[in-house]
Amino acid sequence: MSTRPDGDGAVRLREMKRSDMAAIMALEEELFPEDAWSPEMFAAEFAQPPSRRLYLVAEQGNALIGYAGMMFTGGSQADVVTLAVTPARWGRGTGTALLLALVDEADKRGYEEVLLEVRKDNPRARRLYLRHGFDEVGIRRGYYQPSGVDAVVMRKVLG
Repeated sequence: MSTRPDGDGAVRLREMKRSDMAAIMALEEELFPEDAWSPEMFAAEFAQPPSRRLYLVAEQGNALIGYAGMMFTGGSQADVVTLAVTPARWGRGTGTALLLALVDEADKRGYEEVLLEVRKDNPRARRLYLRHGFDEVGIRRGYYQPSGVDAVVMRKVLG
């Protein structure tokens, strides 16, 4: 899909495949131990048609180093539903590459805005989204379960 140079070798983005699930679940459980998606949740997402979902992975060499997903509702907004990067790659552009690829796709499909929820206690992710034109527009109390952590709702207007 796309490649970006990196000091440790090129990072490549491509569409997620079912064969990626073991690596995705390992990263999901490492990063989100209290509220990780289950394999069944990912399977349900894979069952959606490409017109409604886009899931990407970031690879470096043969290693999966991140993933992200977007839901296309058919209305005016698209939603980032997940974005994760292995801690060894934090601050090195992988999250930015994944986020921009999703936002670019929403723009190409004619969506007017992109929304997402991010844990209130995740300042690194919130800064990523703010840097790329998202605004904090609300709070969903107790959104993340079972932890009960609030979500910050963020929005980027496209076009």
